[in-house]
Amino acid sequence: MVHAKLSLRQYLILGSVALCAPLGDTCLARGMTAMPPLLLARPVALLAAVFTPWVGAGIVLLIGFFSSYLTALSWADLTFVLPATAFGNVIVALLSRFWLHEAISLERWAGIALITLGVGFVAQGPSLTERPSPATQEARSR
Repeated sequence: MVHAKLSLRQYLILGSVALCAPLGDTCLARGMTAMPPLLLARPVALLAAVFTPWVGAGIVLLIGFFSSYLTALSWADLTFVLPATAFGNVIVALLSRFWLHEAISLERWAGIALITLGVGFVAQGPSLTERPSPATQEARSR
């Protein structure tokens, strides 16, 4: 099986997915910790939270994540894209620890290390499953 190499543009898209998601999530967390607890029964307060600077920045970053994610899925399998962008878990942990000052247990760090190790295995595979053409499938069925 021939493995197609990823272009620089494709690496940049995967990098955007891996960075926008943790940055967006971290901005959302930063914005929401400054707010009083919200209840779904009070949708006006929930809507007001959307327009705070940190939450707004998080939403914009998550839109960037989603756009990049869709782009990556247009040329690669989900089983490649999701693990290849899982390094974002490490970024979330680092941002949470050093920017949000959250305590991270040894067990969580071990889990993050296992995820990163698994990503190393997945990244060595092809980005897109080769599918036989309809003509090839028809010839095989005869």
